[in-house]
Amino acid sequence: MVSKAVELDLTRYRQPLTHVVKTFQPGDLGSEGEAYRVAEPVELEFDLHKDKDRFRIEGTVRTVLELPCSRCLEPYRLPVDAAVDLRYFPVEERSSDDDKEMADEDVDISYYQDDQIDLSELLREQFYLALPMKPLCREACGGLCPQCGVNRNTSTCDCGPGW
Repeated sequence: MVSKAVELDLTRYRQPLTHVVKTFQPGDLGSEGEAYRVAEPVELEFDLHKDKDRFRIEGTVRTVLELPCSRCLEPYRLPVDAAVDLRYFPVEERSSDDDKEMADEDVDISYYQDDQIDLSELLREQFYLALPMKPLCREACGGLCPQCGVNRNTSTCDCGPGW
């Protein structure tokens, strides 16, 4: 369950530029069922640029994620220090033309409603962007033996050299 504390209340920000620092505990973000687990508090630090009803979040997100190695399946920790640069428009500005081709600059545009930006969705997106294509606990990971299933990083097996 996602906590209300992960919402950014835009009515609180009236200046054209505000520096915001927020820290979330791993349990605040509800990473259940995700490809990762948030292992340490998440630090989100950004400048909030306001232009009437349009906003831009420019800053960084830092934390440590835990995910399974794709070879040995053992969990390992992945530090995340990612740059964030997103623009937010009111949901009313979203085009209803689904066939419209998305321009490159539209990739960094999200929409908000009810004067709230869902920071949990922003963080979830940044975490997925930080995940490696093939998560490895280390480059030389021996993985699991395909015949007996032993973790080759911690044990040896008597299976043939072809395995």
